[in-house]
Amino acid sequence: MGVRRSYRFLLRPTSKQAAALAACLESHRQLYNAALEHRRTAYAKAGVTIRYGDQSGELKHIRAGDPDGQGRWSFSSQQATLRRLDKAFGAFFRRVKKGEKPGYPRFKGRGWFDTVEWPKDGDGCRWDSQAHPTATYVRLQGVGHVRVHQHRPVKGTVKTISVKREASRWLLLLSCDHVPAQPLPATGAAAGIDMGVTSLVTTSDGEHLANPRHLATSAGRLAAAQRDLAGKKRGSKRRRKAVARLAALHAKVRRQRLDGAHKAALALVRAYDLIAHEDLHIANMTKRAAPRPDSAGGHLPNGASAKSGLGRSILDAGWGVFLTILAHKAESAGRELIAVEPRNTSRTCSRCGHCTKENRLTQAEFACAACGHTAHADVNAAINILRAGLALRDAAEAA
Repeated sequence: MGVRRSYRFLLRPTSKQAAALAACLESHRQLYNAALEHRRTAYAKAGVTIRYGDQSGELKHIRAGDPDGQGRWSFSSQQATLRRLDKAFGAFFRRVKKGEKPGYPRFKGRGWFDTVEWPKDGDGCRWDSQAHPTATYVRLQGVGHVRVHQHRPVKGTVKTISVKREASRWLLLLSCDHVPAQPLPATGAAAGIDMGVTSLVTTSDGEHLANPRHLATSAGRLAAAQRDLAGKKRGSKRRRKAVARLAALHAKVRRQRLDGAHKAALALVRAYDLIAHEDLHIANMTKRAAPRPDSAGGHLPNGASAKSGLGRSILDAGWGVFLTILAHKAESAGRELIAVEPRNTSRTCSRCGHCTKENRLTQAEFACAACGHTAHADVNAAINILRAGLALRDAAEAA
């Protein structure tokens, strides 16, 4: 049956094609903002709720009235942009219902809209991997045949095609169905993994996978680029160049983090048949500390500085990216991945089960107050995670 996978390739557009891609992105940004304004105005003035179907039905008239602008691009890609707005409103209402911070959909500035999607291969776009004997192209309506740097084969059936601008580069994103799974030979081994900041991953076998801290390593260059940007006049050509330099540095950090996550996840799925990990709520862990008002109208200490530093380190480590990639690789390799409740895994003795915060002497040292067992704190936690994962598997098999 296969699995669903995405492929990411670098585009090699000509100067005219790059200008057309930029125009395509700008037209879709304007459509998104106009659709958002339409919804806001209709509800504010008349209490009318505008939905995706209403706005999609108006596309035909919008395109007819602007043949050289909106009418130049694919109808289906414009529908995808309207669905993107509809999804943003769906998430807004879901947060309101749950009592969370709503986050009303915002208008997209020029630097905050970087992707256009074509929801079906062949409808305004075409993945032409076999059209030329020595090169690969993708055909996009209004842009033409754009050369693709295809560094690996595409397997499965191409379903959606997206183009993304990343700093000064253009990327092609393919989402494919029915990609054949690539099961790995069984190893007979199982491991629990503990996510950390000093080490990205610590296994129950005592192995530590390093955390490269890419953001911290590039902090000096990023700060210099940010200062350079702050000194440029708004609207100037030099400011646009400074923005591009800063964006390129951030993009490099993202690529480095993604590459490290792929390598670490691949090492784990090659070594273990079963991997247990903590079911972490990373958004809550990195959320800003809530203020603590006192009776005199001021505020009590709330540890905001320490929490902010820890949150920055967690985001730099890329826990969420790593766990997502690990899940995809485990599915393709036929490995079993189990998420367990993280509470008290670092405070519980893996030998006797005694649980108290006094067991954790330092960030790296664990010494049980009951039985005297000592170990690396992360290894001890990983053993507890593995034990919890095996218990969940046994319970599921017995049910």
